[in-house]
Amino acid sequence: MHSKKRIALRGGFAIGGGAPVSIQTMTNTKTEDVAATIAQIESATQAGCDIIRASCPNREAASALREIVSNSPIPIVADVHFDYRLAIDAIESGAHCIRINPGNMGDVGIRNIVRAALDHECAIRIGINSGSVEQSIIQKYGEPNADAMVESAVINAKKLEDLGFENFKISVKSSDVKESVKAYRKLASIVDYPLHLGITEAGPLFPGSIKSAIGIGALLMDGIGNTIRVSLSSDILDEIKTARQILRSLGMLKNTVNIVSCPTCSRTLIDVISISNELETLCGDIRKDLKISVLGCVVNGPGEAMNSDIGIFGFSTGHAKIMVKGTEYGTFHQRKLMKEIKKIIDQL
Repeated sequence: MHSKKRIALRGGFAIGGGAPVSIQTMTNTKTEDVAATIAQIESATQAGCDIIRASCPNREAASALREIVSNSPIPIVADVHFDYRLAIDAIESGAHCIRINPGNMGDVGIRNIVRAALDHECAIRIGINSGSVEQSIIQKYGEPNADAMVESAVINAKKLEDLGFENFKISVKSSDVKESVKAYRKLASIVDYPLHLGITEAGPLFPGSIKSAIGIGALLMDGIGNTIRVSLSSDILDEIKTARQILRSLGMLKNTVNIVSCPTCSRTLIDVISISNELETLCGDIRKDLKISVLGCVVNGPGEAMNSDIGIFGFSTGHAKIMVKGTEYGTFHQRKLMKEIKKIIDQL
């Protein structure tokens, strides 16, 4: 279920405990290239990203976080593996959170990381992937399945708890949608820590977006999950756009425009496809709760328009009727629709 436990990233950004589900992505610049990394973070923020992760594979990257964090408009999660000293460098450089797999840090490393995290009020994400489950657990289950990931997550959570640290969230990601969903459902029944959702290595834009929507969407509808990341072999802005659409589809994204449009058929009287695409471009940066419907004919058009803030439906060949909050606004040729819609949105 949505975690009752709330954790705080350095600076006060809340996860869980009733806070809205947040959108994450990850930079793919060289972290030590400070200017390029900051530029990418700013673009991601403008696109609607709430938290961003940056890889720290070496000391230069971890040290660069100091300048990156001070110039970032959103919290930074440092992604660190194997070398606990890099995790400590990232914490001391100001990272709001670090993402580690405790299983590859060693007990001494974990103790040192927790001490630094406590000293600097830094959160931790326990990141368990199907490809990084401890070998002892793999041997028990024979493969890195859902049960193996959950056991790894629970064991590693207990390590942090035993050290007096509870400001952490957990992820149990697989590239297999069913295994991911199974793992998160089982984990949510065992722990009350915030959960970071995702289908890892989901693939290229089109198939990866669908896999992510199925897996993440199913869990969110179960009431499971507090942060999400859509992992695509594509531009990181595509990840953010897809994540926003998942939340929008579930009514979990505030201050956004929801566009409803029909698939078109032989009854269609206006160019629904081009109108819908123009609306998506027009409304991409609007931060207001609006429902806009575009229907091709008078079968479903009037009813959908009555239940929309702005309703557009084909009324005669090449002409559409516009409704605003259930009241008729006028009938216009489709070439003039965008001009009128812009005026209406400005008025609203």
